[in-house]
Amino acid sequence: MNGPVSRRALAIGLCTVVVAVAFESIAVATAMPAAAQDLNGISVYAWAFSLFLIGMLLATVVAGRLCDRIGPVRPFLGGVLIFATGLVVAATAETMAQLVGARLVQGLGGGVMNVATFVCIAQAFDERSRPRMFSYISTAWVVPSFVGPPISAWLTHQLSWHWVFWSVLPLVGIGTAIVLPSLLRLHRSRVAEPRPESSEGQQENRPAPLWAAGVVALAAAAIQLAGQRLDLIAVGLAVAGLVGLAIALPPLMPPGFLRLRRGLPMVIMSRALLPGAFFGAEVFVPLMLVEQRGIPLLLAGAVLTCGAVGWTTGAWIQSRDRIELPRSRLILIGTCCVTAGLVLVAATALLPWLWVGLVAVGWVIGGFGMGLGIASTSIAAMSLAPDDQQGRIASSLQLGDSLGAALFAGVSGSIFAALHGTGDQVLTFGAVMTAMVAVGLLGVGAASRISAGRALKDPDLPSGAQARTRLRCRRRP
Repeated sequence: MNGPVSRRALAIGLCTVVVAVAFESIAVATAMPAAAQDLNGISVYAWAFSLFLIGMLLATVVAGRLCDRIGPVRPFLGGVLIFATGLVVAATAETMAQLVGARLVQGLGGGVMNVATFVCIAQAFDERSRPRMFSYISTAWVVPSFVGPPISAWLTHQLSWHWVFWSVLPLVGIGTAIVLPSLLRLHRSRVAEPRPESSEGQQENRPAPLWAAGVVALAAAAIQLAGQRLDLIAVGLAVAGLVGLAIALPPLMPPGFLRLRRGLPMVIMSRALLPGAFFGAEVFVPLMLVEQRGIPLLLAGAVLTCGAVGWTTGAWIQSRDRIELPRSRLILIGTCCVTAGLVLVAATALLPWLWVGLVAVGWVIGGFGMGLGIASTSIAAMSLAPDDQQGRIASSLQLGDSLGAALFAGVSGSIFAALHGTGDQVLTFGAVMTAMVAVGLLGVGAASRISAGRALKDPDLPSGAQARTRLRCRRRP
């Protein structure tokens, strides 16, 4: 166990565990209608997804603190154990309350694993290897989009929705068995090396406060509940949620986040807006095709697979050695592609005479932008973070990702709930998609402020980190 870390085994193991988490997320979306109907839980259906995201929000901050203090290995293994426990609780659920609670536990485990995976990559891979590693991780997230829904549907119809959760456990076990030896070697090498000196007197070197994580989780829940109610009480919930975010987000994010400072704060802002726009629209793309255009559900779902193809392509292109663009430029291109794809989808919703195939084209473009942008924001944040703050920056990045997806999916859901009763499908779906185009444009604005296209500079980083902020897709000799 004292030999060098096997990067190949580490990459294979991490990707296998990521596949398990991604498969669970996608498969559950297919099986949840049957589970909610079986358990008489349609009234709390949305919370099975909301609590998963809220659990991730809380876990990312805790995991960031742990990774900076004790390294990523033990948090990763703890996250695997928590996630597996959530799978067992869900697989044995006899009430909807148990199933929803299990989803919260799964979100906690998934959030810890996400942050720990980020820090493992930062510690085990050099700057030249990281783009390719993140292309592997992105592919691991996307591959289940091809096989998850049909496998989940088959298990649900032939056996039971319970087996959707049971089926994920072997993947988790296999991935953990593969990655464990490399994780142990990584942990021992970290213990043997002297810890890097922290810069004194800097705000970002203080650990992220746990109270702020709790407030953000409660604020996100309040905003989502407000979107589901749409009454006077919803106004109070929405205001309370927004105030909670305004108070709790600054201690969890890099200095200058709410002031839109260039550099790392805008990398994380881009990471929040990018999935917010994409997933806020994705929730309603199949429904729009079925209700507005009369497309069969199978073909409507295939559009999401087209997006997965684009995502995988973008993730692999950003890892190519021949690409010489700065990371800041790749993030900007990614956000522009997502916004352009959403424009095509919104135009198809607002103009029913347009060819319906434009939705698939738009979703391929949007998926391509996600593959390009998500991997590039991870690499940019990793390169801008001081060595002793990788865990904290990873938690900020994952927090922005989860919060953006949760909030803007809630926004699109609220717009849909408010307009769907009118019976005007053009207005309903057109308004939802147009709102997500606006979010995409905000993402373009944030990405354009990361840098001026030259070297990324952040005055809050120590000089050692500033020397590493020329983020090219490959290091010149």
